[in-house]
Amino acid sequence: MLDLPRVRSTTVLGMLDRKRKIAVIGADGQVTLGDTVVKHTARKIRRIGDRILIGFAGSTADALTLYEKFETKVNEHPANITRAVIELAKEWRMDRALRRLEAFMAILDSGHAFVVSGSGDIIEPDDDIVAIGSGAPYALAAARSLVKHSKLSAREIVEESIRIASEICLYTNAEVHIEEAS
Repeated sequence: MLDLPRVRSTTVLGMLDRKRKIAVIGADGQVTLGDTVVKHTARKIRRIGDRILIGFAGSTADALTLYEKFETKVNEHPANITRAVIELAKEWRMDRALRRLEAFMAILDSGHAFVVSGSGDIIEPDDDIVAIGSGAPYALAAARSLVKHSKLSAREIVEESIRIASEICLYTNAEVHIEEAS
Protein backbone atom coordinates (compact mmCIF):
# COMPACT_ATOMS: atom_id res chain seq x y z
CA MET A 1 0.00 0.00 0.00
CA LEU A 2 1.30 3.46 -0.86
CA ASP A 3 2.09 5.71 2.07
CA LEU A 4 0.34 8.81 0.74
CA PRO A 5 -0.38 11.88 2.85
CA ARG A 6 -3.99 12.16 3.98
CA VAL A 7 -5.86 14.68 1.89
CA ARG A 8 -8.88 16.20 3.63
CA SER A 9 -10.33 18.14 0.82
CA THR A 10 -12.75 16.62 -1.63
CA THR A 11 -13.90 13.62 -3.56
CA VAL A 12 -12.96 13.16 -7.20
CA LEU A 13 -13.96 9.98 -9.02
CA GLY A 14 -13.29 9.08 -12.63
CA MET A 15 -13.86 6.01 -14.73
CA LEU A 16 -13.62 4.72 -18.25
CA ASP A 17 -16.45 3.18 -20.21
CA ARG A 18 -14.48 1.17 -22.73
CA LYS A 19 -17.61 -0.03 -24.55
CA ARG A 20 -18.72 3.53 -25.30
CA LYS A 21 -15.09 4.78 -25.50
CA ILE A 22 -15.65 7.62 -23.05
CA ALA A 23 -14.11 8.91 -19.85
CA VAL A 24 -16.26 10.34 -17.08
CA ILE A 25 -15.06 12.32 -14.09
CA GLY A 26 -16.95 13.90 -11.25
CA ALA A 27 -16.16 15.92 -8.15
CA ASP A 28 -18.08 17.35 -5.26
CA GLY A 29 -18.27 21.11 -4.82
CA GLN A 30 -17.24 21.60 -1.20
CA VAL A 31 -14.25 23.70 -0.23
CA THR A 32 -13.07 23.57 3.35
CA LEU A 33 -10.61 25.69 5.23
CA GLY A 34 -9.61 23.66 8.25
CA ASP A 35 -12.88 22.43 9.72
CA THR A 36 -15.02 25.15 8.11
CA VAL A 37 -16.96 24.88 4.85
CA VAL A 38 -16.28 28.06 2.87
CA LYS A 39 -17.84 27.16 -0.51
CA HIS A 40 -20.37 24.61 -1.71
CA THR A 41 -20.20 24.86 -5.52
CA ALA A 42 -16.51 24.83 -6.48
CA ARG A 43 -15.46 23.27 -9.77
CA LYS A 44 -12.56 20.84 -9.29
CA ILE A 45 -12.51 19.46 -12.81
CA ARG A 46 -10.75 20.90 -15.84
CA ARG A 47 -10.45 19.88 -19.48
CA ILE A 48 -7.60 19.99 -21.93
CA GLY A 49 -9.19 20.14 -25.34
CA ASP A 50 -12.07 17.78 -25.98
CA ARG A 51 -10.43 14.55 -24.86
CA ILE A 52 -8.59 14.96 -21.53
CA LEU A 53 -10.27 15.37 -18.14
CA ILE A 54 -8.45 16.34 -14.95
CA GLY A 55 -9.66 16.37 -11.37
CA PHE A 56 -7.80 17.80 -8.39
CA ALA A 57 -7.62 17.21 -4.67
CA GLY A 58 -5.53 19.38 -2.39
CA SER A 59 -4.50 22.99 -2.47
CA THR A 60 -6.28 24.97 -5.20
CA ALA A 61 -3.27 27.09 -6.14
CA ASP A 62 -1.09 23.99 -6.29
CA ALA A 63 -3.65 22.16 -8.39
CA LEU A 64 -3.93 25.01 -10.90
CA THR A 65 -0.14 25.21 -11.18
CA LEU A 66 -0.04 21.48 -11.92
CA TYR A 67 -2.85 21.83 -14.46
CA GLU A 68 -0.81 24.42 -16.35
CA LYS A 69 2.30 22.21 -16.22
CA PHE A 70 0.33 19.23 -17.47
CA GLU A 71 -1.21 21.27 -20.27
CA THR A 72 2.34 22.12 -21.39
CA LYS A 73 3.27 18.42 -21.32
CA VAL A 74 0.19 17.53 -23.39
CA ASN A 75 1.17 20.18 -25.95
CA GLU A 76 4.67 18.68 -26.09
CA HIS A 77 3.27 15.13 -26.50
CA PRO A 78 -0.18 15.65 -28.06
CA ALA A 79 -0.70 12.08 -29.24
CA ASN A 80 0.62 10.36 -26.11
CA ILE A 81 -1.15 11.06 -22.80
CA THR A 82 0.93 8.41 -21.03
CA ARG A 83 4.14 10.20 -21.96
CA ALA A 84 2.67 13.55 -20.88
CA VAL A 85 1.69 12.06 -17.49
CA ILE A 86 5.16 10.56 -16.99
CA GLU A 87 6.86 13.83 -17.89
CA LEU A 88 4.61 15.74 -15.47
CA ALA A 89 5.35 13.28 -12.63
CA LYS A 90 9.09 13.49 -13.28
CA GLU A 91 9.09 17.28 -13.24
CA TRP A 92 6.77 17.40 -10.21
CA ARG A 93 9.10 15.12 -8.26
CA MET A 94 12.39 16.64 -9.38
CA ASP A 95 11.67 20.38 -9.44
CA ARG A 96 12.51 22.03 -6.12
CA ALA A 97 9.45 24.29 -6.09
CA LEU A 98 6.97 21.84 -7.62
CA ARG A 99 7.76 19.01 -5.21
CA ARG A 100 6.39 21.16 -2.37
CA LEU A 101 2.98 21.29 -4.02
CA GLU A 102 0.30 19.44 -2.09
CA ALA A 103 -2.20 18.03 -4.53
CA PHE A 104 -3.24 14.87 -6.33
CA MET A 105 -4.48 14.64 -9.89
CA ALA A 106 -6.86 12.24 -11.59
CA ILE A 107 -6.22 12.33 -15.34
CA LEU A 108 -8.40 10.54 -17.88
CA ASP A 109 -8.99 10.23 -21.57
CA SER A 110 -11.11 7.63 -23.34
CA GLY A 111 -8.37 5.00 -23.07
CA HIS A 112 -6.49 5.78 -19.86
CA ALA A 113 -7.15 6.61 -16.21
CA PHE A 114 -4.29 7.79 -13.97
CA VAL A 115 -3.75 9.00 -10.44
CA VAL A 116 -0.64 11.18 -10.16
CA SER A 117 1.02 12.40 -6.96
CA GLY A 118 3.94 14.66 -6.13
CA SER A 119 5.99 11.76 -4.81
CA GLY A 120 6.28 10.50 -8.38
CA ASP A 121 3.51 7.91 -8.17
CA ILE A 122 1.61 7.21 -11.37
CA ILE A 123 -1.15 4.69 -10.86
CA GLU A 124 -3.21 3.27 -13.71
CA PRO A 125 -5.72 1.00 -11.96
CA ASP A 126 -6.72 -2.36 -13.40
CA ASP A 127 -10.45 -1.61 -13.12
CA ASP A 128 -10.30 1.80 -14.90
CA ILE A 129 -11.65 3.63 -11.84
CA VAL A 130 -9.64 6.41 -10.16
CA ALA A 131 -10.45 8.24 -6.95
CA ILE A 132 -8.62 10.95 -5.01
CA GLY A 133 -9.34 13.09 -1.98
CA SER A 134 -10.67 12.42 1.47
CA GLY A 135 -13.82 10.73 0.18
CA ALA A 136 -11.92 8.58 -2.33
CA PRO A 137 -12.17 5.25 -0.48
CA TYR A 138 -15.94 5.62 -0.07
CA ALA A 139 -16.58 6.69 -3.67
CA LEU A 140 -14.26 4.00 -5.02
CA ALA A 141 -16.01 1.26 -3.03
CA ALA A 142 -19.41 2.51 -4.15
CA ALA A 143 -18.32 2.69 -7.80
CA ARG A 144 -16.87 -0.81 -7.78
CA SER A 145 -20.08 -2.17 -6.27
CA LEU A 146 -22.28 -0.32 -8.75
CA VAL A 147 -20.19 -1.52 -11.70
CA LYS A 148 -20.54 -5.09 -10.49
CA HIS A 149 -24.19 -5.06 -9.42
CA SER A 150 -26.02 -2.54 -11.60
CA LYS A 151 -26.70 -1.55 -15.19
CA LEU A 152 -26.05 2.15 -14.55
CA SER A 153 -24.04 4.18 -17.05
CA ALA A 154 -20.55 5.40 -16.16
CA ARG A 155 -21.95 8.90 -15.62
CA GLU A 156 -24.66 7.60 -13.28
CA ILE A 157 -22.12 5.50 -11.37
CA VAL A 158 -19.79 8.48 -10.87
CA GLU A 159 -22.64 10.71 -9.69
CA GLU A 160 -24.17 8.17 -7.31
CA SER A 161 -20.77 7.13 -5.90
CA ILE A 162 -19.86 10.72 -5.02
CA ARG A 163 -23.29 11.22 -3.44
CA ILE A 164 -22.69 8.09 -1.33
CA ALA A 165 -19.28 9.43 -0.31
CA SER A 166 -20.91 12.75 0.67
CA GLU A 167 -23.05 10.90 3.18
CA ILE A 168 -19.92 9.50 4.88
CA CYS A 169 -17.06 12.01 4.40
CA LEU A 170 -17.21 15.37 6.20
CA TYR A 171 -15.11 17.01 3.50
CA THR A 172 -17.43 16.03 0.63
CA ASN A 173 -20.83 17.42 -0.33
CA ALA A 174 -23.55 16.27 -2.72
CA GLU A 175 -23.09 19.19 -5.16
CA VAL A 176 -21.65 16.98 -7.91
CA HIS A 177 -20.09 18.28 -11.14
CA ILE A 178 -19.51 15.79 -13.95
CA GLU A 179 -17.68 15.95 -17.28
CA GLU A 180 -17.40 13.41 -20.10
CA ALA A 181 -14.87 13.09 -22.91
CA SER A 182 -14.56 10.71 -25.84
